[in-house]
Amino acid sequence: MALQHFYGGIDKPEAIALGLEYMRSVSDFEINFGKAKTKTAKRKKRESMERDYLRMIEFFLERPPRYKVLGVEVKATVEVEGLPLPIKAVSDLVVVSKVDPRGVDIVDYKFVAAFSPHKADRSVYIMQAIFNYYTVKKTFKKPVRRFIVHECKVTRNADGSPQMRRYMVDFREFKREFIIFNRLIRDATAALERMEVFLPNPSDIFEGENSFDIYRINLPAEEYDTHFRPDL
Repeated sequence: MALQHFYGGIDKPEAIALGLEYMRSVSDFEINFGKAKTKTAKRKKRESMERDYLRMIEFFLERPPRYKVLGVEVKATVEVEGLPLPIKAVSDLVVVSKVDPRGVDIVDYKFVAAFSPHKADRSVYIMQAIFNYYTVKKTFKKPVRRFIVHECKVTRNADGSPQMRRYMVDFREFKREFIIFNRLIRDATAALERMEVFLPNPSDIFEGENSFDIYRINLPAEEYDTHFRPDL
């Protein structure tokens, strides 16, 4: 949230303050408190989260990457030729590409416990990059050149080395990845069409209880065997 405000044109102190204000407005049910169950434990957990937030955002804003920003938190759902379902994605930033002024780059920032290995083939980043590629290309109607991830390490490096590392996907080098992605979307869609039962996810913080209720309602009457009793 703070970075959205910062890249939207607000100065650092106010952006940090707005991010902290947003954190404090989040309800308890939206937070994974882990083993913290009492009010005191939850309060201490929130205080710890705020300290972590302030440390992380200070790391990032010490030397923030500079861009000519075209869009912040860009949300889009688009139809893609050859794919049976629309593609939906949220792009942290859409910026003028520094290597192709006619095109755009997509920028994503992540706060991590440890940097990704150098030259790692991060499949999760590549998948995210392609989702964002399709949505940004249709939304801005410009060539999409790169997907750039800025990783910010949340704990301070003891040796004083940089807290930031950049990971980049150049779409000019992609062909096989798009073929795999499109095949995966088609296969996943076909698998869902054949699936007769959708299992609930009770742990989902938003839809969990509702998903279990729906599953329970759809159980046939014969499942409720009146002769069944749990061992007491």
